[in-house]
Amino acid sequence: MLTGNVFGADGNGLEVNVLAKSGLSWDGRVLPDYPKGKPEVTILRIKIPPGALLPLHKHPVINAGVLLSGELTVVTEEGKTLPLKAGEALVEVVNTWHYGKNEGSKPAEIMVFYAGALEVPITVNK
Repeated sequence: MLTGNVFGADGNGLEVNVLAKSGLSWDGRVLPDYPKGKPEVTILRIKIPPGALLPLHKHPVINAGVLLSGELTVVTEEGKTLPLKAGEALVEVVNTWHYGKNEGSKPAEIMVFYAGALEVPITVNK
């Protein structure tokens, strides 16, 4: 946690928490370079119903997210798994086939930030 004189704060109670900072995705792979072209940032808020299984997909761009509520498990095609609980962050796998599943009894809601480029898709389904 960073506190104190951050962003010019002079003891006014400002608090900054780093949720994720990494050059690696959650499965330990080095993140690729950013795509060439004009930058495009996309932010999605995704709600996944209880029992839902997302289709197998991959992301050609770097992305990261924070699980806002519920539970979510991310599974790669190789069988690596990442269980997430509300409040936890992830640096997502890039160009790796994976899917998510909500095995909980409540909806899972995740906010995902994509650092892409114009004309480059953020998600590709298999």
